Amino acid sequence: MDQGQWQSRVGEPEILPPGDMPEYRYQQEPLAPPPAPRRRSGWQIAPATYVLTGINIAVYLLMVLSGVSPMAPTGEQLVHWGANVGIFVLADHQWWRLVTSAFVHSGIIHIATNMWCLYNLGLLGEPLMGAFGVVAAYLLTGVTGNLLSVALHPGSISAGHIDPGVISVGASGAVFGLAGVLIPLLGSKLLLVNRGEVARLRRSVIYFAVLNFVLGFGADAFNTPIRIDNMAHLGGFLSGLLLGVLLVPKLGADRTLWIRRQWLAYGSVLLLVLLGAHFIASFWRA
Repeated sequence: MDQGQWQSRVGEPEILPPGDMPEYRYQQEPLAPPPAPRRRSGWQIAPATYVLTGINIAVYLLMVLSGVSPMAPTGEQLVHWGANVGIFVLADHQWWRLVTSAFVHSGIIHIATNMWCLYNLGLLGEPLMGAFGVVAAYLLTGVTGNLLSVALHPGSISAGHIDPGVISVGASGAVFGLAGVLIPLLGSKLLLVNRGEVARLRRSVIYFAVLNFVLGFGADAFNTPIRIDNMAHLGGFLSGLLLGVLLVPKLGADRTLWIRRQWLAYGSVLLLVLLGAHFIASFWRA
């Protein structure tokens, strides 16, 4: 009789012809596949990005509810809500405007474009930098950009007439700062990720920065009705590059070392901001 006729069902012993020693064989049950990892929500991946976006939107809604035009606020309205104005910063020591202006916007189109950029850059950068890193980078680069704007457009007071210089608002300085941080970080070989995908993302960030600089300086060169504070963009971008360069050497290191490196990087840029503010104020008074 053919041996194959004695094959048992799954899980039952194989019955052999008389005289043969019994041998039990069982088919191995296939292992259950591991459960698929739960997909994390955007809030779990980038909470700081959502918080910063929410604060900007909340400020805009409060402005509109208080009677500010949703499309084209006046200069006086923007100043009232915390716009960056060089003469007020330098003459009246309203340094807080360097921060508040990063959360004020001049209309629905302005805030929509800025929040779209902030959201996408934040989702890309927060897994690398952490929530604290994104908030610190947003504030430091936004303030640096506004400080450069004040330095180059300080305004003046003559014969009782006040020239405010440039009234600057918007998160774009901080957005350019996040782009600046990401360029060195995404170029780091310490990232244990697909190099081709990271290179593509890095190119996208570089194209974003270059395109917006071209549009911004082009708008000024051709004297278009669109007014863009290019110095705020440039200051934010350069300070972001500096932050990224300082953070790269320990990217991917153990948590304690990474936290120390972050404090060193952000502390260094904060010190430069304070020194720059002191120098600009002293030069203006002279």
